[in-house]
Amino acid sequence: MGTEIVELSPHEGEPLSGSVVLPAPTMWPIVLAFGLTLGFAGLVTSFSVSLLGAILVIAGSVGWFRDVLPQEKHERVSVSEKVTPVTTSRLQVARVGWKTQELHRARLPLEIYPISAGVKGGLAGSVAMAVLAVIYGIASGHGMWYPINLLSGGFFPARSTIEQIAVFHWDALIIATIIHLLCSVLVGLLYGVALPMFPRHPILLGGGIAPILWSGLLHSMLEAIDPVLNQRINWLWFVISQIGFGVVAGMVVSRQERIRTWQYLPFAVRAGIETSGQMESNEGDHRQ
Repeated sequence: MGTEIVELSPHEGEPLSGSVVLPAPTMWPIVLAFGLTLGFAGLVTSFSVSLLGAILVIAGSVGWFRDVLPQEKHERVSVSEKVTPVTTSRLQVARVGWKTQELHRARLPLEIYPISAGVKGGLAGSVAMAVLAVIYGIASGHGMWYPINLLSGGFFPARSTIEQIAVFHWDALIIATIIHLLCSVLVGLLYGVALPMFPRHPILLGGGIAPILWSGLLHSMLEAIDPVLNQRINWLWFVISQIGFGVVAGMVVSRQERIRTWQYLPFAVRAGIETSGQMESNEGDHRQ
């Protein structure tokens, strides 16, 4: 088969024998989409990225409009009129012997951790991270309440000096505890979902890669979230605390018993239409 780019007038739309007229392919929509992506990516990176995106947006828009205006471009594709019949010499349907019934539409992972595993891992990691944070406060000479007050500093902008942050405040303790536990449990649940996908090195993911990734993400947005914490935070100790959280949470989650998902079962069983025993008996009737 061959193709030929043509421009059809309103009276030339009838296809010739042995060919069919189709809209001509164009690359410009992809160029336009890529330019828009670079344009928005430059808002958080650099102006040069946005400039390149703007150039691609203009080029994609012009190229796309030229392909459809003032008249849409088409291509004539030659087709074969000969129909090849599909035949088989088999007398019955061939069955794959090594493929078991349970894994007929398997999707990984087949086993996941329960929600309780993520909660336990998050709470255990929160204790480890709190201990490391208190050690930092004592080692820095500011006292054990210093990291706690820093965590809730966004709610009390008037407390900006070291002397104010280093002393005990009951309201700051309550808010910091809520923030700490809530974030820890959410991250623990994330560990429970992610760790089954990396069964070989769960501690490497939970204790190293993931804490470094979210520390870098938090570094870029902490100024908007908590300006007081952003001014006073010690990033080395912060990363150490996150790694301690990740190691403990990963160990606790990975030691929990996994539960098997229902995705290996046929849709009729998962939907409650039939039971597993009924499905097996039906298949036995068909084989007879």
